[in-house]
Amino acid sequence: MKCPFCRQDDSRVIDSRTIDEGLAIRRRRECGHCGRRFTTAEVAALGVVKRSGVSEPFNRGKVVSGVRKACQGRPVSDDELALLAQRVEDFLRATGNSEIPAQEVGLAILAPLRELDEVAYLRFASVYRSFDTLNDFEAEIALLRAEGEPTGREPDRVTHTHN
Repeated sequence: MKCPFCRQDDSRVIDSRTIDEGLAIRRRRECGHCGRRFTTAEVAALGVVKRSGVSEPFNRGKVVSGVRKACQGRPVSDDELALLAQRVEDFLRATGNSEIPAQEVGLAILAPLRELDEVAYLRFASVYRSFDTLNDFEAEIALLRAEGEPTGREPDRVTHTHN
């Protein structure tokens, strides 16, 4: 590991601790040349294999960006989007694979997005699954209704009281 101060590559580890619930390691290092100390973090690599065969590192920001488009105009906060991206990454890491096809990333987004906002879910699914006709939308809506699972966003209900 190169020293960020003098650029020499003879640093030594003086302390290691797990961080991010054991998903990463924080290492305190000391440069053997200049004596200065610095910190590094090691995270297990998770790659995404695109349709073209090219592999790139998993990027939570890309998940948030893609889902944000589907959530445009919906009552979904940035914190909720960040949590969704974290859930997707946790799910993908739990598979134990170091490389995940891009298709599986999209599939991993669908369930937590559906829980967050069904309209955003339909928007995302329509692009992700290439809906071509109204029948595609109707079939997906029918499936949502048939499964009838509660969602993270219930419609406001007005209750009437009689005096």
